Amino acid sequence: MTGTARFAYPVFLDLHDVPVLVVGGGPIGARKVAGLHACGAAVRLVAEHVSDSVERTKCAEIREHRFDDADLDGVRLVVTATGDRATDATIATQARQRGIWTNAADQPVDCDFILPAIATAGRVTAAISTDGASPALAKALRDRCAQLLTDDVAALADELAAQRAAVKARGESTEDIDWSPRIDAVLGE
Repeated sequence: MTGTARFAYPVFLDLHDVPVLVVGGGPIGARKVAGLHACGAAVRLVAEHVSDSVERTKCAEIREHRFDDADLDGVRLVVTATGDRATDATIATQARQRGIWTNAADQPVDCDFILPAIATAGRVTAAISTDGASPALAKALRDRCAQLLTDDVAALADELAAQRAAVKARGESTEDIDWSPRIDAVLGE
């Protein structure tokens, strides 16, 4: 698929209480655990060795052993971060056979989804992807977006949510309202 983006459908997932498997207990696995925990996922970590970089309290379950097919039982997403391409590819294959979406760290060929570079302020999230072509470019663009995502932008999102709820409570549509003056006042447009 030269020239066509493989990971072209952006989506934000509600992972609250969703069982997610992370395989790999090193620094990359630790980052994946932390990010998934922050989103409310119920993280199961599988690793032969769990490094000190993993915050164990962020895991719903830790299994200290070599990955086994049974580790996939009951999970809805898998993130591999073993550092061994063959192992990650095997895990991805086994997960796909069960219909479980998988991300293999730094191995787009073994991914059903990729993780974008993100910048967050309150409930506002900007996600940048280069289709796996250049994580460094995605991070640079993310950092530029992060400069826009101030505390004022986070507060504006909450304020606009309250205003939208009030309009809906009156039985009116929010589609006919020009929100741009409120937004421009904060963004300085």
